[in-house]
Amino acid sequence: QVQLVESGGGLVQPGGSLRLSCAASENIFSIYVMRWYRQAPGKRRELVAGITAGSSTNYADSVKGRFTISRDNAKNTVYLQMNSLKPEDTAVYSCNAAQPATGRSYWGQGTQVTVSS
Repeated sequence: QVQLVESGGGLVQPGGSLRLSCAASENIFSIYVMRWYRQAPGKRRELVAGITAGSSTNYADSVKGRFTISRDNAKNTVYLQMNSLKPEDTAVYSCNAAQPATGRSYWGQGTQVTVSS
């Protein structure tokens, strides 16, 4: 059972930055796709960014040019650097690990990001 623990959320003013971290309990990055999702109150969960085992990345149009997903294999940690934050980025951000070959999927508990003045 893979465990994912997110951290780094908080309250930030518009235009500010935050870096979210997702620490995995074991080294899974070579076989899992890692993704960040977010869900705002009253809205559906949406994919924010993903990184494959081969380090290919993809982003939602709403965050392109502002957010960057990366990972540190030695620390079993995936990051989401969020710059130029907007109030509409306010949501609970969750980390997901998915193994395409088996269908296994694991979620973290989520971390709240609030962008407000």
